[in-house]
Amino acid sequence: MSEARTPAQIEADIARRRQELAVTLDEIGVRVHPSTIVGDAKAKVASTVDRTAGRAYVAVNRVVSDARAQFVSPEGAPRVERIVPAALLVVGVVGLLALSSRRRRD
Repeated sequence: MSEARTPAQIEADIARRRQELAVTLDEIGVRVHPSTIVGDAKAKVASTVDRTAGRAYVAVNRVVSDARAQFVSPEGAPRVERIVPAALLVVGVVGLLALSSRRRRD
């Protein structure tokens, strides 16, 4: 059997549990305080934005690298056989757009 506790032991146990309860209530108070909730929400949004921006950077970097690989050889020399047709295509499209906008004005 267990020994009977003295009144002093019971009072000490009650005091310890009160202290633990006070600490727990303080922690709950901090967690539910509006500034804590807002701060947590801001941190979560900032993290999401950083993650999204990082993904966007990686995607753009991949597209640029792929496009560069089409017009520059692995040694770094320009691929004239690809640059000239692409440049002519761009000039043709810009010319058609200019003619189209000119006809709309007239």
